[in-house]
Amino acid sequence: MAGQLVRSGYAYAELARLARQGELVRIRRGAYAETLADDAAEVHRQLIAATMPRLSPDACLSHVSAALLHGLPSWNDVLDRVHVIRPRASGGRRASAVHVHSAAIAAGDIVRLGGYKLTSLARTIADCARTLTYARGVSLGDAALRLGMRREDLLDVLARPGASHGNPRSRRVAAFIDGRAESVGESHSRVTLDKIGMPAPQLQYEVVDPRSGRVAFADFAWPEVRTLGEFDGKIKYGRLVTTEQTAGDVIYAEKQREDWLRDLGWEVVRWGWNDLAQPANLASRLRRGFSRGQSRAG
Repeated sequence: MAGQLVRSGYAYAELARLARQGELVRIRRGAYAETLADDAAEVHRQLIAATMPRLSPDACLSHVSAALLHGLPSWNDVLDRVHVIRPRASGGRRASAVHVHSAAIAAGDIVRLGGYKLTSLARTIADCARTLTYARGVSLGDAALRLGMRREDLLDVLARPGASHGNPRSRRVAAFIDGRAESVGESHSRVTLDKIGMPAPQLQYEVVDPRSGRVAFADFAWPEVRTLGEFDGKIKYGRLVTTEQTAGDVIYAEKQREDWLRDLGWEVVRWGWNDLAQPANLASRLRRGFSRGQSRAG
């Protein structure tokens, strides 16, 4: 913070000069750092650290800011401001660095994490589901279930008096979320599959080779038509690479795995982010896969 640096002997004019020269980075008005973090999530953490000391003690981190600190997924385009709730009937405001929401907040909705006061997992999902897109709300809800949130706690938050704004969408999110979805891509896939009228798939489906006992898990499965679905995010292979592997090694292993699944009589359909952006094409590919899978089963 600028105040801390001034107390250490810096003048405000000197801080401004150092920022112009690139020796300090301005996080927000009156707040500087020696370096800016490499990614948007870490920049948002810096913005939280620079903003919270300036706010009233009753301010509680909320919405996407609370989600980030809980370890939930984040999106760069919504991390430009720190979100907080103040327990007031009115007086919300949106400034360049902070978005203050005025809303009732129960004591049970507040937790402390990393030195900050923030909304609980259930309250965070309720707030985000009201204000973000349906697909992002589902992605956050799926991740929150994996972290231990109970669906009942979310429904309790949504049922409270005064929690009506955005509730139709947030109730849809609460009904649809499933902690077995292991990534944002899988969550978005679930939303898209539902939107294009595909039968609800089984998630993290276990396939066992009766001859060898070998086991594999598929992201999605439609056993009645012997079809498996796999979401391929660009980062997926990078995370699987060890110090002894290259990305090519992992891709080759995935191809061998897919050949093995086909040998067991399964049809495999893969898709990625580009496919989710073209849902009609994905629907056609899946229907063709279902048809081939039924032929295999027959």
